[in-house]
Amino acid sequence: MAASSSASYAAWQRIWDQSQARLSSIREALHDESSPVPRVTRVGKLDAELLDQELVQVLQDPLAKALALLNSAFKGRFEPELALCIQLTLFKFSLWDTGASYGAKLQGLRYAIVPQSNGLPSFRLPRRLLLLHGAITMLVPYIHNRIRAHALSQAWPDAPSSDKRRKAWELLTRLESLHSTFTLLNFVAFLWNGRYRTLADRLLRMRLVSTQRITSRDVSYEFMNRQMVWHAFTEFLLFLLPLINTRAIGRRLAQLSQVSVASVIPQPIRSACGMTTGAEDKSRSGVKRGKYWSLPLDQCAICYQDSTTNLSDPAAALSSLATPGYVQSSGPPPDSTEGSDEEPPPFPIHTPYITDCGHTYCYVCITGRLMRTADEASGAGPGSTRWECLRCGEAVSTAERVQMEGIESEYGDEDATSFEFGSEDLDFTTDMSGSIGDDNESFSSE
Repeated sequence: MAASSSASYAAWQRIWDQSQARLSSIREALHDESSPVPRVTRVGKLDAELLDQELVQVLQDPLAKALALLNSAFKGRFEPELALCIQLTLFKFSLWDTGASYGAKLQGLRYAIVPQSNGLPSFRLPRRLLLLHGAITMLVPYIHNRIRAHALSQAWPDAPSSDKRRKAWELLTRLESLHSTFTLLNFVAFLWNGRYRTLADRLLRMRLVSTQRITSRDVSYEFMNRQMVWHAFTEFLLFLLPLINTRAIGRRLAQLSQVSVASVIPQPIRSACGMTTGAEDKSRSGVKRGKYWSLPLDQCAICYQDSTTNLSDPAAALSSLATPGYVQSSGPPPDSTEGSDEEPPPFPIHTPYITDCGHTYCYVCITGRLMRTADEASGAGPGSTRWECLRCGEAVSTAERVQMEGIESEYGDEDATSFEFGSEDLDFTTDMSGSIGDDNESFSSE
């Protein structure tokens, strides 16, 4: 057994000794070959440039809006300078300090100089080279935009052909055409070999190379999935929000905020402790007043309330500013507004209608409030379908046309223009046959 093991060991040792020459030649061949340069996809370089542009735009928009709030002319006058400042700031903290822009970092790229001798990238970028790169990519476009804007504002293209301004404009357009041609040729060469993305990179021989030796080609769909979920959620909200009665929710929350601690405690405990609620105090005093109790009677309280609350309407906002503030008083409301003999009141009553509580409002105002309250069930009374008067606080269910003294109604004793709210069926029974017949008789008589 020992003899067979020693014979096998001697055979393996002989094979190992014979293969040493071959292994040495393989080691020398691998040592002489240069290390492979990681291949960078062209789309990664283009995406890096787009990300840098989007980053500048994201930072520029809020700053431009902030300047527009200070002065609306700042955005148009200093927008190129604002973009230049943002680009210089990003250049300092990205390419100047780390050798790569923020877009290139997101793509796993970095600027390097690849000499022709050995083909190995060098990540040590000279400061002079970075200064030239920043001047070509930022200062030259800024100067070009300013010269072009100045030429257009001074009408250089419309000047005579012998004028210096016209010649300068033609030279500028030729330079723009030449630059566009070289940019197109450089882009075609970039699509062919994937080396230099822009003209500045080709002039300075700066290339974007991968920071890792092994580049992963796997595409992450995490951001796309997140965007799809967010878009689906926003579409669901846009579909759901019109179905929600936001006014009713706000009204319920307002009612809950007005609930006092005493109203939650049972009646026997409140009586024993001597606690009362606001409703009990009003019932004991016997006086119930609305929000605009002391407003003069020749003004519409609904018009006044709309003017003080609807500031989105410019006319209402101006009228509310021009109208003196409402001051509550303990006495009865005046019959007319002070100074109404010389000029009409700020909120006169148009087509007056009197409610069942005895107060007068405009026809359009009272009908709108009664219909809205009945539809939304946001008032007082049975089913919360009756509107609460702004002067006395009583539940209003009907309103009738005010009859002027000395003028008989053409509809007879029964007021056909009266209406009642409080149920879902609204009946307007105005009969216009009498007036039409009278008009026909008057025309025939003439």
